[in-house]
Amino acid sequence: MASAKTDPMARIRAICVAFPEVTERLSHGAPTWFAGSSTFASLWADGHHDLRFPHLCCAAPPGAQAELIATDPDRFFRPPYVGSRGWVGIRLTGHLNWPELAEILQDGYRTVARKRMIAKLDRLEEGNAANLPR
Repeated sequence: MASAKTDPMARIRAICVAFPEVTERLSHGAPTWFAGSSTFASLWADGHHDLRFPHLCCAAPPGAQAELIATDPDRFFRPPYVGSRGWVGIRLTGHLNWPELAEILQDGYRTVARKRMIAKLDRLEEGNAANLPR
């Protein structure tokens, strides 16, 4: 059995569920993480529609999608359906930069989470950053 260190799904799950009040459930057939009732990330381990590669779709703050795609268009893309809302797609092939991916997921969480949830996350980070996987 793969550990969170070697299995991208397990590692992404560990990052997401470390944020306050996150739940996971299938949405449109994909593992999806919610900050309260708002979606902030979906994992398409086998691809989705015309995207035949494993990828993650994540909410992003304004301007982040364009910046990430401009920085590395081989890794980042504008995903169908949610790309128009500023979400970013991340290809999960090749070497994965886990600290960067954790930061993108945290930004996605912060983009949709309620203020009280963000305050909880801030307290977690101040108190013990080791609780947040990277």
